[in-house]
Amino acid sequence: MKVSALYGAIAALGLVGSTAPSTVSAALSTSTAAASSDSVTIADEHGVALAAARAAATGVSFKRCAPATGLPAPIRCGTVSVPLDYARPDGPQIDLTIDRLPATGPADRRQGSLLYNPGGPGASGLYFPIYALRHLHGWTNIARAYDFVGFDPRGVGRSAAISCESPARFTKAPTPDPDPVTRADKQRRIAAAKAYAEGCKHRSGRLLPFLTTANNARDLDVIRAALGEPQLNYLGASYGTYLGEVYATLFPGHVRRMVLDSVIDPDSRRIWYQANLDQDVAFQRRWLDWRSWVARHNAAYHLGTTPRAVQQAYDQVRAAVDKRPAGGVVGGGELQAAYLNAGYYDQTWPKLAKALSAYLDGRPKQLIAQAAPDRAHAAAAENENAVYTAVECADGPWPHSFATWDRDNSRLAHHAPFETWSNAWMNLPCAYWGAPSGTPVDVSFAPGELSPVLMLAAERDAATPYAGALEAHRRMPGSVLVTERGSGSHGISGGPNPCVNAHVDAYLLRGKTFNGDVSCGPHSEPRP
Repeated sequence: MKVSALYGAIAALGLVGSTAPSTVSAALSTSTAAASSDSVTIADEHGVALAAARAAATGVSFKRCAPATGLPAPIRCGTVSVPLDYARPDGPQIDLTIDRLPATGPADRRQGSLLYNPGGPGASGLYFPIYALRHLHGWTNIARAYDFVGFDPRGVGRSAAISCESPARFTKAPTPDPDPVTRADKQRRIAAAKAYAEGCKHRSGRLLPFLTTANNARDLDVIRAALGEPQLNYLGASYGTYLGEVYATLFPGHVRRMVLDSVIDPDSRRIWYQANLDQDVAFQRRWLDWRSWVARHNAAYHLGTTPRAVQQAYDQVRAAVDKRPAGGVVGGGELQAAYLNAGYYDQTWPKLAKALSAYLDGRPKQLIAQAAPDRAHAAAAENENAVYTAVECADGPWPHSFATWDRDNSRLAHHAPFETWSNAWMNLPCAYWGAPSGTPVDVSFAPGELSPVLMLAAERDAATPYAGALEAHRRMPGSVLVTERGSGSHGISGGPNPCVNAHVDAYLLRGKTFNGDVSCGPHSEPRP
């Protein structure tokens, strides 16, 4: 399952700005050796040092952003050239698109650039300067001190975008309920996973070996150098926390301030097969939170006074749309994908409950609006999914026998049925991947090796389970963990919790690292 943290109030801004996948420079058509996907070598270290030196000398020429980005005029865009393969720094290059909004406060209070990655892997960060431009709560003070810098990572959007299938095919609907009933159901899913992996190889094969988290971290250091920053200020959410963890491992002396929001477990044994199984358990718990909330508000939604009754109402709708898709486009697959949002962000809870209630009352339009594929943005969605798959498949080992997947997911689905199989099908192409898988970077530090890092975690987060934050905290001595107790929204910086935001401000603006870890109470639950 994707680990992408776009806090709901921010995601609702509706910044679209995607284009059809672009091609890489013609140099790629001549030669790109099938490199091993991700060993950290002396050649890579030399290559990134050389690329960073070149970027520092060249800088970034910021200009008005292309109209297709949808970014307003105060935000400026530019590109940074990086090697496709850091072991061959003089080989083919790709251009990464970045954008920037300068700090809004006095020049003598500026603390440099703050780079942001929202997760995924595969999500675009180009919307980040919008946070400052629209004076959103939780970001105003930080925007006065830092330039807000976003970027499209390699393979994403305007940075040598990859593709695995046509956007029309990716958004084709309706799709069946993900839970397999027969052996034939599983065989169809296996065939689809093989076809998807083959499509990635056919459409983007020359890039696939180089789409790794370690290369994303190297790119981050080249962007830092291009901006003229001696050290990195970084905010990573969800998968962006793993990118930050790997960056700190490869470049510990380059870290100034780093905020990791909704923290991924960096244990190499969990990257990424086991991490997805861990998610399934956490999503089941968060799904119970939603059902309990709906049951408490039965007067508004009439879906039942207990979590079990709410589940029965959901199952009734699921069976109905699987038999007769709502609006011809919302089947069991679309329904499950839409209601997965209940596990990510509690501000979605009222509209999801309302749509379910309206459907059972004979009014399907709200459900269709919530769950139908967004074909207007199909190219961006297909690209994001392609990068997600490519990076996760390349970062670490995956079982190649479906028997292993079948055993593990069948067992897990007995007590965590909500998203187990949909998550398995999403990641199954990695069993048949056409590019080599690497060895995950060993994220661990000795005391004093790294500047203090600030970690943020919601205790009931589904996409990045809280145990992962504890493991990352242990592996990064001197880090400070801010826990939002009793909450489960994914991505909590800049959100509605003033306690969390105050600690982020104190750290980024004054370097305050507190005396020990911090607990914040939960933010308010949504109202029906």
